[in-house]
Amino acid sequence: MSQKISRNQLWSWAHAERSALARDLADLEVEQWAMGSLCGRWSVEDVVAHLTAAASIGPARWVVSVVGAKFDFDLHNDRRLAEHRGATPADTLTRFRTIQTSTTSTFGPIEAWVGEVLIHAQDIRHPLGIKHRSNVDAATAVAHFLVKGDFTVPSKSAGAGLRLEATDGSFAVGEGPLVSGPTIALVMALAGRGAYCEQLTGDGVKILFARASPSGRRNEA
Repeated sequence: MSQKISRNQLWSWAHAERSALARDLADLEVEQWAMGSLCGRWSVEDVVAHLTAAASIGPARWVVSVVGAKFDFDLHNDRRLAEHRGATPADTLTRFRTIQTSTTSTFGPIEAWVGEVLIHAQDIRHPLGIKHRSNVDAATAVAHFLVKGDFTVPSKSAGAGLRLEATDGSFAVGEGPLVSGPTIALVMALAGRGAYCEQLTGDGVKILFARASPSGRRNEA
């Protein structure tokens, strides 16, 4: 994906993925909301509240929150999550729906916030067994972003020295042992979700799996 993608297009993808996730969550049972996600100690409901928080805080308030937490990003995230978690799962979902078209974000390129939605949505869907066809163009943009640097996860380091090729889109970068598969699976593996390596093939899969950071590593900052 060589051409520059417009801000409007990037946010449109984020909004569409939020909307799709809200639809997927509409019929969950109470016990499903309490299930563990791929995000370490966070439950499904916690991750939804985190997504609401991420779309509700701008740079100035984020700085105040981080400083107030003495740069303990886990504490910062837990405080903001608690702020946006409702009294019931239904309330948490209602709050999430209110930010579906939000363009509020903190620092970093918009691709990072598209990735925030794509990755965390799959953190939720995977343990619930919910199937979803992510927008390949959106996932491709996020994949290119992830291999350019270690932003909030060591994604560039994870893909270093590997040939990464999508089987459903145009994403293809790097030199070395091959890792191929669906674009969203490559995105999730680069983001440290080793469970998605099961969807990948090639001589480099074991290397990528070994590099995958534990779920719950500070990828929610």
